[in-house]
Amino acid sequence: MTRAATRTALRKAAILAALLAAWEAWTRLGEVSPLLFPPATTVLAAFGRSLANGEVPGYAAQSLQVLLTGMALGSALALVLTTLAVSTRLGAEFLETLTSMFNPLPAIALMPLSLLWFGLGVQSLIFVIVHSVLWPMSLNTYTGFVTVPPTLRRVGQNFGLSGWRLVLGILLPAAFPYILSGLKIGWAFAWRTIIAAEMVFGVAGSQGGLGWFIYQNRFEMNTDLVFAGLLTVILIGLLVENLIFRWIERRTVQRWGMSTGH
Repeated sequence: MTRAATRTALRKAAILAALLAAWEAWTRLGEVSPLLFPPATTVLAAFGRSLANGEVPGYAAQSLQVLLTGMALGSALALVLTTLAVSTRLGAEFLETLTSMFNPLPAIALMPLSLLWFGLGVQSLIFVIVHSVLWPMSLNTYTGFVTVPPTLRRVGQNFGLSGWRLVLGILLPAAFPYILSGLKIGWAFAWRTIIAAEMVFGVAGSQGGLGWFIYQNRFEMNTDLVFAGLLTVILIGLLVENLIFRWIERRTVQRWGMSTGH
């Protein structure tokens, strides 16, 4: 880690510590019911207990397992649609029409239909996750494909590449910054969707996810555990964004000297 990155991390840690101190002081000194808004130390203690007994890791693992399945299916479908879109004019118009129709539609709005079609189970969760991932992934991937310089396309065509071979050999590497951006957006949408969906679907499969953990403890008035569940959601989001995606970006986009220009 460079000195600049270390200083940035220290400043962010100081900001977080100040926020926790303000939270603790407000709940301790103000007239705030701990049942409605527990102190930071109480929440952190509940979070620590949930980690130690394996409760939160088990719920988180269930959510992430379902989420990764939905993201994989959504990404694969996005690749198929964008390949068709760059191969034929009809495919491009088909993709533009679908994204115009479904991209503004929140995944949460599809939950009643998902329940009707698939029932209370993992399939219902995967369905809404695929919807939340598919359209931002398709839009970003297609944008990346159409911005690939014509020279690169002609090079691939001169080597006899077309269809899938052209996409895999030329378009995917050249459009990777846009694809990575689409993955980030898809992950954010999917993570929010899985937590909200689990609050509605409850337990799917052998164990409930983080959304069910939060909802169940809210119902039992365990507010400290509700906050602990929310803290887990935040921490996982930060870890994925700042460790996994940042690592991929350093190993690919930055190393290759590529940029989306925004």
